[in-house]
Amino acid sequence: MKRKLTELFAQTLMGLSLLVVIGSLALILGTVIWKGLPALNLAMLTQVPKGGYYLGKEGGILNAIVGSLYLAGGATLLAVVVSLPIALFLQLYANRSRWVQFARLSLDLLFGVPSIVYGAFGFTIMLFLGMRASLLGGILTLTLLELPIMVRGMDESIAMVPQALKESAYALGSTRLETSLKVIVRQTAPGLMTAILLAFGRGIGDAASVLFTAGYTDRLPTSLMDPVASLPLAVFFQLGTPFPAVQQRAYASALVLTVIVLLTSLISRGLTKRLEKHIVR
Repeated sequence: MKRKLTELFAQTLMGLSLLVVIGSLALILGTVIWKGLPALNLAMLTQVPKGGYYLGKEGGILNAIVGSLYLAGGATLLAVVVSLPIALFLQLYANRSRWVQFARLSLDLLFGVPSIVYGAFGFTIMLFLGMRASLLGGILTLTLLELPIMVRGMDESIAMVPQALKESAYALGSTRLETSLKVIVRQTAPGLMTAILLAFGRGIGDAASVLFTAGYTDRLPTSLMDPVASLPLAVFFQLGTPFPAVQQRAYASALVLTVIVLLTSLISRGLTKRLEKHIVR
C-alpha cells in the first residue's frame, strides 16, 4: 500500500510539474500574441524605423530583425568552429585527468555567468582595443556567451557514443582524427544539432551582452564595424516609451522573436530526423 501511495504521489507531482511548464508557456505565448498580433503588419517587418517611430509614427523593426540574425548567426557559426574541436579533444584526445575535469568545471561556471558580465567584459576589451560598439563586437561577445553552452552540450553528446564503436574504428586502421570526423560526428549529429540550437536560442534572445558591445541603430549594418540593432533591445526600448502604440509594437517585436526561435527549432528537428539515419543503433 505504501509503495502504491508513493508511486501515485510521484506521478501526481510529475503531472503537476508538466502542467506548470505547459501552462507557463501557454501564458507567455498567449500574452505575446494577444498584445502583439494587432500591431504586427507587413510594414513593420519590411521597414526600418522612420522619424518619430518611437513616438508612434511610421516605420518598422527590419533593422532589429536583420541585426539579430547577423549577431546570433555569426556568433553561432564562430562558436561551432571553436566548440566542436574542444568537445572532441575532451572526449578523444585528453586523458581523464584533473585538468579535463577542471576544464569541464570551468565551462559549467561560465554557463552560469550572467550575460551582463559577458557584456561588461566584452565592453572592457573593446575599450582596450580602441573599438566602438559594432556588429563585430556583438558577435564576439555572443560567441563567448554561447561557447560554454555549446561545448558542454556537444561534450555530453559525444560521451554517449559506445566505446565499442570507437574501438571498431581504430581496429580498422582509422586515426583519431578520422574517427572523430567520420564516425563520432556522424553518430552524434542530432545531439550536436541540439547543442547548436540551444546556443543560438540563448544568443538571439539575449539583450544584456549586446547592449554595450553591439550598440543600437535604426539603420541596417553595412559592415562589421557598424553598430547594429537587435530584437531584444528593440523590445526593451519600445516598452520604455510612454506611448501605448509603441508599447504594443514591443509585444509585436517579441512575437517576431518567438516565431524566429520556433522556426529555427522546427528546421532543426527536420534536420535531426535526417541525421538520425546515420546513427548506428
